[in-house]
Amino acid sequence: MSPMVSQSAVAKQAERLRQDGNTCFNKHRLGAAIDAYTEAIALCPNVPVYWTNRALCHRKRNDWKRVEEDCRRAIRLDHNSVKAHYMLGLALLHKEEYSEGVKELEKALDLGTGADPNSYMVEEIWQELAKARYLEWEHESSQRGWELQILKGACVEALKEKHVVDASMMEGFADEAAAANAKQFQALECVFRKAAEDDIPSEVPDYLCCKITLDIFRDPVITPTGVTYERAVILEHLQKVGKFDPITREPLTESQLVPNLAIKEAVRAYLEKHGWAYRLE
Repeated sequence: MSPMVSQSAVAKQAERLRQDGNTCFNKHRLGAAIDAYTEAIALCPNVPVYWTNRALCHRKRNDWKRVEEDCRRAIRLDHNSVKAHYMLGLALLHKEEYSEGVKELEKALDLGTGADPNSYMVEEIWQELAKARYLEWEHESSQRGWELQILKGACVEALKEKHVVDASMMEGFADEAAAANAKQFQALECVFRKAAEDDIPSEVPDYLCCKITLDIFRDPVITPTGVTYERAVILEHLQKVGKFDPITREPLTESQLVPNLAIKEAVRAYLEKHGWAYRLE
């Protein structure tokens, strides 16, 4: 038997094992599925899907250490594996490595959106990313709030001491000293209120939200008439309702949609500054 024929037979056997693993997985026989994928990996270790399939089994078992190991191996074989980046991100979040976990989820989202913006996985990744980003903001916001309170307390004490000194040096001008002190306290309150402003939830600006869903944009696209929509939402409209712009009623096709990079960057900058906007209702 020639080496080429032998390699082909090995690859076919590995594929059969992958299919066996898929069957076991669908029947919730995770141990058997892991065994099948492991055998497939032993035969053909350079096929990334075998690693991500096994990682998915480990994920179902909450074995995040093995999820991370298999996903890292899959990414070495295929840098554009959406599933590998996604599950690696989840594994890192479970290790409380939030920054690295978020990076992996963002990578998975970018890859998934480029491949198929309507994919169920894109929505799932966004949900997990938004949750992680919100938790990250919540932690940092609490820390900032605590630090501001300590700093504000120190400033208040310093102003009180200054008021005592000023009062002793301005005998006969007590009212003026008190007025000046009150003005300083008001200015201090204003400064700290302004410092905490970004961490107080409010309304997201309309121009950053899709006109159909009213949700903040994730992957905005613009039409020839200048209206911006969420890509997945306008694609669904074109496929299920009709080939026209839902607002202007002008004829519209998928090929006419162009990524609105300016709005996408504006959303990124807004979310960077207002992490509370990641909160999912």
